[in-house]
Amino acid sequence: MKRRSVVALLAFGFAALAYSPQASSETGWVSLFDGKDMNSFNQIGDSNWRVEDGAIIGSQDMPGNGGLIITDKQYGDFEVVLEMRNDFGPDSGLFLRSTEDGKAYQAMIDYHVGGNLMGIYGEGIGGFSSRNFTFTDPKDPSKIKEDQCPFPLPVSPEKWPAFWKHSPVYSEWSELKARIVGNPPSITTWIKGVKFMEYTDTKKRLGDTGGIALQVHGGSYGGPGDLTKLVVRYRNIRVKTL
Repeated sequence: MKRRSVVALLAFGFAALAYSPQASSETGWVSLFDGKDMNSFNQIGDSNWRVEDGAIIGSQDMPGNGGLIITDKQYGDFEVVLEMRNDFGPDSGLFLRSTEDGKAYQAMIDYHVGGNLMGIYGEGIGGFSSRNFTFTDPKDPSKIKEDQCPFPLPVSPEKWPAFWKHSPVYSEWSELKARIVGNPPSITTWIKGVKFMEYTDTKKRLGDTGGIALQVHGGSYGGPGDLTKLVVRYRNIRVKTL
């Protein structure tokens, strides 16, 4: 794995990804990760990323630094889909049109108490957010509360435990998907095929293109305990240019 440095990063480390696109069996989709190795990845900062059992594994380093992996290839209008099976605790995210210093539209993967899945957050571009639910228990992601939002929560808190399956012993792989078009962009997200968010910005905050990135947030942001021992897991990462 190669390393390079960038001046004036945010409060956590970042990583950059160069890859050889592989055609997916579905028309128009291109794989961003073959499930085998990270030889084409360039890492920035001190966070930990590796390949294990066909998935990209990310975690804070021992002092608690975070980071990103980001595609070198730039995308404008696109859809991106992945499967996740994260520990409950780390703060992560799917960054859309990201710069190398982590400014992006973020599809939230804040999988911790106080967090949210697939809401929209302005990472380094204003801090705005649009989310329709919040995890309420520090140990149990089956408990959520509904938040007021222009796009209503499509799965009620009562039905959430049957929709989103996670236990201390086993959690299933779950598909997350995001689409971004235009600038100012309109962003749509899905969880397991169910549309969870539609958001349209009111002004242009970034360039027309940017990278696709995955995050591990640094510090204790993701909740109580030693987050260096917890990981995020991603596989079957694919992109379709629109």
